[in-house]
Amino acid sequence: MSFLWTSSDMVAAMNGRPVGMLPEGISGISIDSRSVAAGDAFFAIKGDRFDGHDFASIAAANGARLMVVSEAKLPALGRVTAPMIVVDDVLEALADLGRAARARSTAKIIAVTGSVGKTTSKEMLRQVLSGCGEVHASAASFNNHWGVPLTLARMPESARFGIFEIGMNHPGEIRPLVGMVRPHGAIITTIAAAHLGNFRNLAEIAEAKAEIMEAIEPGGFVLLNRDNDRFAWLKKRATELGVSQIRSFGEHKQAHIRLLTCQLLPEQSNITVRLGNEDIDINVGAPGRHVVQNALAVLGAAWLAGAALDIVVPAFSRVQAAKGRGARHRLAIGAGSFTLIDESYNANPASMQAALQLLRDTPLQEGGRRIAVLGDMLEMGQFSEKLHRGLAGLLQEAGADLVCLAGPEMTHLVDELGDTLPVIYRDTAGAMAEYLVDAVSAGDVVMIKSSLGIGFGRVVKALLDKYPALPDSGRNT
Repeated sequence: MSFLWTSSDMVAAMNGRPVGMLPEGISGISIDSRSVAAGDAFFAIKGDRFDGHDFASIAAANGARLMVVSEAKLPALGRVTAPMIVVDDVLEALADLGRAARARSTAKIIAVTGSVGKTTSKEMLRQVLSGCGEVHASAASFNNHWGVPLTLARMPESARFGIFEIGMNHPGEIRPLVGMVRPHGAIITTIAAAHLGNFRNLAEIAEAKAEIMEAIEPGGFVLLNRDNDRFAWLKKRATELGVSQIRSFGEHKQAHIRLLTCQLLPEQSNITVRLGNEDIDINVGAPGRHVVQNALAVLGAAWLAGAALDIVVPAFSRVQAAKGRGARHRLAIGAGSFTLIDESYNANPASMQAALQLLRDTPLQEGGRRIAVLGDMLEMGQFSEKLHRGLAGLLQEAGADLVCLAGPEMTHLVDELGDTLPVIYRDTAGAMAEYLVDAVSAGDVVMIKSSLGIGFGRVVKALLDKYPALPDSGRNT
C-alpha cells in the first residue's frame, strides 16, 4: 500500500512521541472530525472557536488511524484508544510536517496571492496543468496560518506540480507562509482595496503582498499585473529581492504575456495572447473580463514552470469558476427559467465591479430583469461608507433593474441610490433569502455578491432548494 506518510517519518518530522501501536502509515490528513476518512491522521488543532482535542473521540469513531495531539491535552484523552503522536504544539507540528513535505518534493511549486482572483487563479492552474502531470493544490481557500501548512503536509511525494494560495489581511502574514512553501514561481494577481480597514492605503497592501517574493527559490519567477498601478513598485521590490525572472501580464504593450484581442461572451471568452514571439488563440471556458486577466497569469505561470503549452492551451476551454465565485445555474421557474450567478464567497470594490460586469454582460431572456443582490463588503474600516456608496455608479453601468441589499454597511448604498433605481433592503441574509425566493421571475438574471461573513450562501441555497436546476446548469461555473 502507498502511504502519504509513514508513521516513522511523521514522528521524525514533528519530533513527536509515539503512544500506542502506531500504524505503518496514513493515507490522508484531516483537521475536521466530521470529514475524517478511514486511514487519515487527525490533527487536533486548537482554533479560535474550537479545540480539536474535544472532537478526538468523534474522529476516531469516523475512522482516523492516528491522532496528533498536544502533550498538555493528553490526560483529558484517556478514553481515546487510537494510537497517537504526542507533540508540544499541534499546529506547529503540522507546519513541521509541511516543511518536511516541501523538502522531499521534486514538484514545481507555484504560489498565488493578490487582492482578488487568488482562488480563481489557483483553480485554473490546477485545471490546465492536470494534463501535464499530477497536480496538488490547496483545497477551497486554505490560504492562512493553518491552511497553507495543511496543504503542504498533504502534498504527495509523487506530485509534479504544487499550487499554493497564500492570503493575508494584515502585514507580515504572508512571510512565514511563503517561507514554508518556497515556491519556484509566484503570481500577484492584482493590488486593490481588499482588507483596507487593516491598512492605511494601497501602497501598504502592495508591501504586504510583495512578501510572497521573499522566498522564491533561486532562478525562480514572479508574474506581476502590468495593468495595475502598483506594477512599477512591485517590479522594483522584486529586483531588490533578487528575483531572477520578473515577468508581467496584461494589455500593456510591454507585458510579457500580452492580451491582444478579447471577445467576451455570456459563458466564455475568446482571446489572443502574445507569448514571446508567438500569438496564441485561447478559449477560456468561464466568462468575465477578470477571468481573462487571471488566465493571462496562469498561462504565464504554466509556461515559466515548463509545462507543455500544447496541453495547457486547450485545457482553458474546460475551465470552470468555483462555487461562490461566478458559478452559474439555470433554474426552472414555471414554464421558463432564470439564471443565477453565485458570487457569494467574498467581496471588495474590485470584485464587486467584476461581478456587476458579469451581470451586465449576461443576456436576458424575454421579459427578464437584471437583479443585483449585494451584501456588505467587510474589512473596509474607515473607508467603508465611501466604498459602499461608490457602488451606485457600477449598478447604473450594469443596467440593474432591481437592487436587493442586505447588511448594515449597505444602508449607505441605499441612501446613495435614493430613487435612481428600484431598491429592496433587508437587515439580514435570511430575510433577503425569504424575499428573493418569491421575487424572481422567468427570464431574470440574478447575481448574488457579498463578503463571506454576511452569509449570502444561504440566499443562494434558498434559490437552489426551491427551483430545479436544468440539465445544462453549471456548465460554465
